[in-house]
Amino acid sequence: MKITDEESDCLDAFFSKNSYISGRYDDSNSFNKLHVHLSSLPDGGEANRLFYLALPPTVYQSVTTNISAHCISHKGWNRVIVEKPFGRDLQSSQELSSHLSSLFKEDQIYRIDHYLGKEMVQNLMVLRFGNRIFGPIWNRNSVSCVVLTFKEPFGTQGRGGYFDDFGIIRDVMQNHLLQILCLVAMETPASTNSNDVRDEKVKVLKCVAPVSGSDVVLGQYVGDLRGEGQARFGYLDDPTVPDGSCTPTFATAVLYVQNERWDGENNSLIFCFTYREVRIFDFNTCSSIRVPFILRCGKALNERKAELRLQFTDVPGDIFGGRCQRNELVVRVQPDEAIYLKMMTKRPGVYFSPEETELDLTYKSRYKNVKLPDAYERLILDVFSGNQMHFVRSDELREAWRIFTPLLHKMEQEKTPPIAYTYGSRGPTEADDLMRRVGFHYGGTYKWVQPHSTI
Repeated sequence: MKITDEESDCLDAFFSKNSYISGRYDDSNSFNKLHVHLSSLPDGGEANRLFYLALPPTVYQSVTTNISAHCISHKGWNRVIVEKPFGRDLQSSQELSSHLSSLFKEDQIYRIDHYLGKEMVQNLMVLRFGNRIFGPIWNRNSVSCVVLTFKEPFGTQGRGGYFDDFGIIRDVMQNHLLQILCLVAMETPASTNSNDVRDEKVKVLKCVAPVSGSDVVLGQYVGDLRGEGQARFGYLDDPTVPDGSCTPTFATAVLYVQNERWDGENNSLIFCFTYREVRIFDFNTCSSIRVPFILRCGKALNERKAELRLQFTDVPGDIFGGRCQRNELVVRVQPDEAIYLKMMTKRPGVYFSPEETELDLTYKSRYKNVKLPDAYERLILDVFSGNQMHFVRSDELREAWRIFTPLLHKMEQEKTPPIAYTYGSRGPTEADDLMRRVGFHYGGTYKWVQPHSTI
């Protein structure tokens, strides 16, 4: 990418303000040296201090202890950004949270999940709570299922040693996808205040039971060496991956939010009018309605995509002989940010038959001259501003680990080999079977085309 003269001047000005101090994570003298250097800068003794811990999780405790003991500004504010993973399970996460809370207040701790800085993820709150049309249908009466998808078309690419310690659930599902679930499922917050928003996210997570083993499909990609283009090797072919590893590179899991909005009974009420009174009979003719939240993610799949998909229920009293597909609201997070509503219209011409199409807001078409900031740019700016709305609070983190820890422990104890799927495929067919079993319908007759050509 070519850099303009103006951008080059800005970069030079930025780099001129950078300095580097070397030291050891567990050495207090190194942090004293850092403190002396910071204090020697212009207004360094009174300046705010932001510490970004893009470090191995194993050194978080020693580094934060030394920061608290030796590097705190006594006149400006002090804030700490902590990168995921925030522990490996509920216990280790609680230990890390307890350690951080012994050194810093909650409003000084910023647990960063870069997905909360994505344009379309942040747009979810405006889409939901800024539009009257979605309020009455955003519930179990109109939504059949919710699908949250994260797909990557490449494997571990030599990072298998790191990935093998965590797996796809810890790497993507327990954080990125669960954060989107919260924004989709939560009730309207009292305001856009950070704590009001995060209170509602915690309430949602408390309504989610630990994921059941019967509602999970785990996979691991194998090589595709047929000679079509570049050879693609399997996960276990990565020399940094331990032999015989059972770490999943693909997962589909079904969660249920057990509250009034997403879970309940659809009772039938019959009104009987007589001359003197109205009698109401409740026949409970329908079973419990549970909206499945389907989380699916994986590496070495057929495309790069992250999206939210709300699939609505079938139209009652179908007069078109089963030719109508379900409506879907799709929020495409990446690539090519977009919001589109799949709907039925009359096929153009002399025909009188329904045809599937969409109402489409593709950002590249609608906002041609707008450069969307990077997720980290947004979030670091929020840290400077003291806005914690898009950061993970300690009780939110605890509930997220509560949902997945039993499954993770069971996987590690039993070491059941994941289902093999071919590099470049859609993943295990068993995952599609699970989605159909819980109520997701795919007609396969229509595919959104992006980007659309524009004049």
